[in-house]
Amino acid sequence: MTSTIPERTQAKGAVGTAHTRVEGRDKVTGAARYAADIPFAELAHGSLVLSTIVRGRIRAVDDAAVLAMPGVLAVLHHDNAPRVRTDYGSIMGMVPDPTVGAFQNDRVPHEGWPVALVVAETPEQARAGAEALVVRYEQEPHDAAFAGDRSDAQPMGGVMPPTTGKGDLAAGLAASAFVVDAEYTTPEEHHNPMEPHAAAARWDDGRLEVVDSNQGAAWVAADLANLFSLDPAAVRVRSEHVGGGFGSKTVRVHQVAAVMAATVLRRPVRVAMTRRQMFTLTGHRSPTAQRVRLGADADGRLRALEHRSVSRTSAVYDFAEPAAAAGRSLYDAEAHHTDVRVVHLDVPTPTSMRAPGMAPGAFALESALDELAEKCGVDPIALRVRNEPETGPVTGLPFAGRNLIGCFEEGARRFGWADRDPRPGLRREGRWLLGTGTAAATFHAFALPSTAAVTAWADGTFTVRIAAADIGTGARTALTLVAADALAVEPERVQVRIADSDFGLAWVAGGSAGTSSWAWAITPAAREIRERLALGVDIPPEGLTVRSDSAEALAALAPAERHSYGAQFAEVAVDTATGEVRVRRMLGMFAAGRIVNPLTARSQLTGGMIWGISMALHEEALRDQTSGGIVGADLAGYHFAANADVDRVEADWVDDPVPGDPVGIKGVGEIGVVGAAAAVANAVWHATGVRQRNLPIRPDRVLAATEQRRA
Repeated sequence: MTSTIPERTQAKGAVGTAHTRVEGRDKVTGAARYAADIPFAELAHGSLVLSTIVRGRIRAVDDAAVLAMPGVLAVLHHDNAPRVRTDYGSIMGMVPDPTVGAFQNDRVPHEGWPVALVVAETPEQARAGAEALVVRYEQEPHDAAFAGDRSDAQPMGGVMPPTTGKGDLAAGLAASAFVVDAEYTTPEEHHNPMEPHAAAARWDDGRLEVVDSNQGAAWVAADLANLFSLDPAAVRVRSEHVGGGFGSKTVRVHQVAAVMAATVLRRPVRVAMTRRQMFTLTGHRSPTAQRVRLGADADGRLRALEHRSVSRTSAVYDFAEPAAAAGRSLYDAEAHHTDVRVVHLDVPTPTSMRAPGMAPGAFALESALDELAEKCGVDPIALRVRNEPETGPVTGLPFAGRNLIGCFEEGARRFGWADRDPRPGLRREGRWLLGTGTAAATFHAFALPSTAAVTAWADGTFTVRIAAADIGTGARTALTLVAADALAVEPERVQVRIADSDFGLAWVAGGSAGTSSWAWAITPAAREIRERLALGVDIPPEGLTVRSDSAEALAALAPAERHSYGAQFAEVAVDTATGEVRVRRMLGMFAAGRIVNPLTARSQLTGGMIWGISMALHEEALRDQTSGGIVGADLAGYHFAANADVDRVEADWVDDPVPGDPVGIKGVGEIGVVGAAAAVANAVWHATGVRQRNLPIRPDRVLAATEQRRA
């Protein structure tokens, strides 16, 4: 049958228009099924058992009594679990955290290490068995004490170089009229998405099928194939609906344990983590200790910039929180040095958490810039404009769009910055001191190769298949708009199917690169379909399908520094009697390339800003040095911003064309949190006249600093 696209039904400009989520009705009515909701015949349930010591060996697993409990089917541990391999490189280019290689030996490298899995007929029976299981240990001395001045910190950059440097730092500082030399700290922080981690595994005619909650089905499928030495074609992973991820929903022990149990029992098995287990097994943001040294001439222009950061990782895996990377993209100086170091301790492995590196790094760097502005007697925005670089400070490459100044100019106009008295501690309403602050934001923007398939049907509709992931960001809807524009049809005629590893390799929902990567794959396939239909080709009963791979097109992009940018503004009120800090209003102006869906983009940006409030004032995981565990590992003991803590938060954007990039999407998932905590901290200084260099800005810290200033 021949089909063309009638001119009267062609749609132009779907991208850039507000569109409600295509799956929104299913979510609010409960029709959307999440990983732990989907039923399977003969489904068994697994409950993980975690170590109660910090470091040592397992002497014995006394499982006889548990195996005799009602409904218990198996207890897997290092003496009987299937063997897996962890010596491979994942599609992320790294070997996996040894935690995923569960139950392979008797070593315990940190508190909360997975030591067993109890499988039973019901979740309650599995949980009861896990709580009853007795594991005997041989303890060894441990070290969980993090400090930025530890002598055993070593350079580590992960996917970026650990150190960068040019120019004579000492000479630049010595020749400067104004110098800032300050240390800043951020605590251990945790991302706990609304939906806990859960996965169900089953074997179907020799093929492994996993229903999971993750940020990249193709990634998880590839890792499971490697772990269990399977043909990649024999593994299928699906993750249709995901209730949040933030960097935590990657390859974790629950998926591996579910596959192990399904292999042993030859029936479907689901493993779901408890909220408390997520504090140990799903990663976290490492604490950081940062030193920033800035030297400027009499006009406030930087002569020297040094940004050093130390973070913490586990004793068994290398992971760096690259906080000093913030200094590599925002400002330049003749003497420009950055350094990223880590300390290996007996703690769980950190992982990527929304805006890794940049969120804590911007707090330190943008706080230091504010201190420099104070010393120079220059307005904080004027200082940043004065130090706007022409090319990448470290790479020397041109910028693929950089409208940071536009963000500050428009943000200042809307926020009323011109009326600000720069002197601190002057504005008061009753017992409240008032202050305003600002900070710059940046996050890298990139795209990685992905594959997609677009099918045209005889009824004039289209189906897009791509192994993308929607972790609550609205990716399905954004890709619907991208495909509709490329096809020149209404979005209602496009169905986007995602989160199935059978659709081929695709980048994960992470790094603010998901939508851009997937759009690069979808667009050429959709355009080719459109061109074929314009020529009057026949559409067979099975549809007309075109597949595309974005690798070649991405490789043709000219080398450039690719970042999103933003300007954060905050107004705070500080209670002089209690030390309480309240954020009265926030404004974020962003330059993030082509905005696909303003409705969901604004939600992403304001959500990041709210997280920044939480980071600035509330979030802090305290680790007991004796037990090695977190004090209050739950959502009651771990404080974060609630509705009462969030008042007026607004986000908008300025034009930000990307030269030489026909897709032009930079991503908005992470830029919103960057710089937000610094803006709040700078506003607290403006209110009180006291610098807060350690997050979170707790009431006791405000009171202590205020008392010290009075003394």
